[in-house]
Amino acid sequence: MQTQPQISFDDLPVDEAVREAALDHIAQLERMSDQITGCHVVVAQPHRHHREGRLYSVRVDVVLPGGEIVVNRNHPLDHAHEDVFVALRDSFDAARRRLEDHVRHLRGAVKRHVPRAEGRVTQIFPLQGYGFIETPDGREIYFHRHALSAADFRAVDLGTRVHFVEEEGDEGPQAAHVEVVHGAAARGESP
Repeated sequence: MQTQPQISFDDLPVDEAVREAALDHIAQLERMSDQITGCHVVVAQPHRHHREGRLYSVRVDVVLPGGEIVVNRNHPLDHAHEDVFVALRDSFDAARRRLEDHVRHLRGAVKRHVPRAEGRVTQIFPLQGYGFIETPDGREIYFHRHALSAADFRAVDLGTRVHFVEEEGDEGPQAAHVEVVHGAAARGESP
């Protein structure tokens, strides 16, 4: 980390045990990513209701190149946050999840959804449990009954419109995640 972590107490006396716990949480974040350039933690008690207990809020600002992760845990109805260490843990858990997302994004490991294609069933062999889908560009793609739910396979007939994900099989392209198009879209009508 390029700058020293800062732990602040907003209208509260400085508590060294809380400061040490926050520094431990920051060290865990640093082990996840060497990109962290700064971190600021603010511990406060914005809701000081005598009958309902003293609830803590913890704000965590993690500075990274090109961005910042900000977590502000202020749950006035969460009585677990009457314990400052629970409030601290919850805030750093949220910061850790956001940092994991940031690291995955930097690595290019962000989950991308495969686009679904649309086609029509041109051949169906119900006893054997497979068929073929014709794509808009005229190719035929094999599909197996396991690519559909049981109910959808029974509903498939020649000409049935389907959405699917094309993938490479052992003997060429095949359809996975086949789903029957229902309603007006299946009949070619506009909504």
